[in-house]
Amino acid sequence: MTVWSRWRADARQRRHHRPFRIAEPAWDASDRARLTVFVDAVASVLAERAESSREDSSAAESAQSAGVPSLAEGELSAAATNLWRARRKIAKSGVAESRDGKQVARYLRATQEALDQAGVVIQDHDGLEFHPDLLIEVMAVTEDPSLTRDVVVETIRPSVYLGDRRIQMGQVIIGGPAAGGGTS
Repeated sequence: MTVWSRWRADARQRRHHRPFRIAEPAWDASDRARLTVFVDAVASVLAERAESSREDSSAAESAQSAGVPSLAEGELSAAATNLWRARRKIAKSGVAESRDGKQVARYLRATQEALDQAGVVIQDHDGLEFHPDLLIEVMAVTEDPSLTRDVVVETIRPSVYLGDRRIQMGQVIIGGPAAGGGTS
């Protein structure tokens, strides 16, 4: 790696906050071999899922031809996330007390109720005690001496469920006690 390319790589890492910087991997030959085996296993699982999704899409096409509209999970989760963000923004700002703010809040509440009736659940994780079994993506960990356990300090993106199936994994920031005290 040339000096110039190393400098560019370092500069790209410094653009981000310290918790988001990724250290360069130090892999030897055995690590690369294990990684190759893992990638092959993932590729076979993805091939199996592609096959099952083709079967699912043929079932969806038959349902759509019968007049039942299908919902795209990506667009549905994006709409649910944007609704969640708008409701939080209205609640946090002083706009919610004005006449227009109350009207917007009613529209957002009606949209939330419509999604609830369609079986879409938006789960906010703020204040939830964190443990490794939770199916959420941890974006950063902060130390807070006032905490005695690991707790979700902020939800960046909520988890979204359609019926029993998760269509979007939540992203959170975890706060925990200082390294020397408390329990995790």
